[in-house]
Amino acid sequence: MKFSVLLFALYNILKVASVTNKAFKKYISKISTKVLIKTKDGKRARLFIFDKGKLSSMPGDQKNYDVALVWEDAATGFSVMTSKKTDASFNAAAEGKLKVLGLSVWAQWFEDGINLVM
Repeated sequence: MKFSVLLFALYNILKVASVTNKAFKKYISKISTKVLIKTKDGKRARLFIFDKGKLSSMPGDQKNYDVALVWEDAATGFSVMTSKKTDASFNAAAEGKLKVLGLSVWAQWFEDGINLVM
């Protein structure tokens, strides 16, 4: 439950930033991509859709994405995504708790965008 709320909150934060944060607004203005964040079992998931400055989102395990960040479980995803440690995602991936499916360049782009907002 906490993981699903976190994903929804992240969408709302990014949605507001897409209007109010000049750097983030510029960052997403020329990009069209779809980023899925989900658990391995697919029970908790949210798709973030960036379309040349516009941001939308869909709940659920979607199949049409450019990159998917797949967490071993919801507790791990929540723990790592809320961690203050800059290498938390890297360590999770190294331990096999986070898998990146699709074009990893979009995963890095998404993380860089989040860093502009947070």
